[in-house]
Amino acid sequence: MATNIGRKIRELRKTKGYTLDELATLADSSKSYIWELENKAPPRPSAQKLAKIAKALGVTMDYFINDEVTAEDATDKMFYRKYRNMDPDVKEKIRKMIDLWDDE
Repeated sequence: MATNIGRKIRELRKTKGYTLDELATLADSSKSYIWELENKAPPRPSAQKLAKIAKALGVTMDYFINDEVTAEDATDKMFYRKYRNMDPDVKEKIRKMIDLWDDE
């Protein structure tokens, strides 16, 4: 029986359109390991493995371990983390784009 973490990994992987092979490659893991996480109740994945899977799926780790965090919230948090590390010129361009969308 899959764990809650496994169910969330599978749902998000399918939403993103990734195959098991693609996610395994992106997360520096094996297809069989991802399959086991999704379909069985293996020992809990290490924080390092879960972090790589989360990054590959564009969410934060707390999405997998906290039932109150939605995929949308975790995706927004991941975006903000990336945004904080961007070049100031890129940040300004993003802000201008958002302002344009807001005017519509």
